[in-house]
Amino acid sequence: MARAPFTLAGCDVKPGQRQEIDFPVAKLYTHTQLHMPVEVVHGRKDGPVLLVCGGIHGDEINGVEIVRRLLRSKAINSIRGTLIAVPVVNVFGFLQQTRYLPDRRDLNRCFPGSESGSLGGRIAALLREEMVDRATHIIDLHTGAIHRTNLPQIRAQLSPGSETEQMADAFGAPVVLNAELREGSLRHYAQNRGIPVLTYEAGEALRFDEWAIAPGVRGVLRVMRRLGMLSGEQRRRRPAPAEVANGSSWARAPIDGILRPKVRLGARVAKDELLGKVADPFGNDEGEVRAVADGIVIGMSRLPLANEGEALFHIARFDAIEEAETAIESFHSSLTPPPDSLY
Repeated sequence: MARAPFTLAGCDVKPGQRQEIDFPVAKLYTHTQLHMPVEVVHGRKDGPVLLVCGGIHGDEINGVEIVRRLLRSKAINSIRGTLIAVPVVNVFGFLQQTRYLPDRRDLNRCFPGSESGSLGGRIAALLREEMVDRATHIIDLHTGAIHRTNLPQIRAQLSPGSETEQMADAFGAPVVLNAELREGSLRHYAQNRGIPVLTYEAGEALRFDEWAIAPGVRGVLRVMRRLGMLSGEQRRRRPAPAEVANGSSWARAPIDGILRPKVRLGARVAKDELLGKVADPFGNDEGEVRAVADGIVIGMSRLPLANEGEALFHIARFDAIEEAETAIESFHSSLTPPPDSLY
């Protein structure tokens, strides 16, 4: 029996074909139609339906480049199943270079959405009905927020032997966080429907970080191989297996002032170790930022200006911290050339 076409926004993509689709989202108040760009790669043979999406937060552009490179990879020319690739979900935020929608809502807190709700609710409902509910697996691409950067990491709800755990292992990020679900997020909605989903966090908003993008592309392809969508073995050397963090916490600014960091992203730190100092412009008042636990710095502020209580260093805790440190060193050595911005 011949395989059926994959239909999206009224467009039929036949088996063995791929097609770019302008998915209608809304009209601007200028009466201009706004579209979400989507590409569907529909394999000749049955298999998983993988949704890979970036830009749910409009200023998180590393994911946009990951999707672009994924679609240019020769490996996906003959896949099993179907790939739905969405480089920019929040086209409103992308145009304005902002995380949010025009009404200041966070699209990743609007799922499952509503056809008669807010702008965010309506976009979430469209994405859910047309793509999320039809996917068997999802990879959601993110970065740190504005003026914050993240070490490449996978966030997922893990259980032993689950498909989500297998996907996280296949991706090959140096750190995996067994993260709680946030209500209203794409991951929360999909996971509760039984759809395995990974969130990849890497780099900084409004920046292209090559050390975040290249591993992201390789990670998606690894997951596709694990799912049986691609044939052949991974040719590139795989980093050391990631360690799963058992929790994380932020070290915060003790006073208002200017931050002078003493550690870099990916550094191993001990509890109470000095991470940085915050001082006023004259240097009269000075406060120390110290590690709240033994762990690895997986996220940090890039903006030296800090308000009291502001989150500055994100530290992940591990039961086997030596193995976690080895995984991060392996990841760093796999990048050519080693990025100055990472360490």
